Amino acid sequence: MASAPPAPDADVDPFTAVESLRAALDRAGIVLPSLRADPASPTLRLVELGRVRADVALRLAHALERRETAP
Repeated sequence: MASAPPAPDADVDPFTAVESLRAALDRAGIVLPSLRADPASPTLRLVELGRVRADVALRLAHALERRETAP
């Protein structure tokens, strides 16, 4: 079972966030090749999702929709 997401103001390590997101996307069969922690903004803790093909964006949208409608 997935744990609850951290509070928006929590100190979240971007590298940990990237690995968690990469694993979740992998389980959904989705690869974001440019997914990485943004090295240019260490104090902002940004995660760069990068650019993807339209079919990958659509698969990501469908995966999120399935999760929203799951009981």
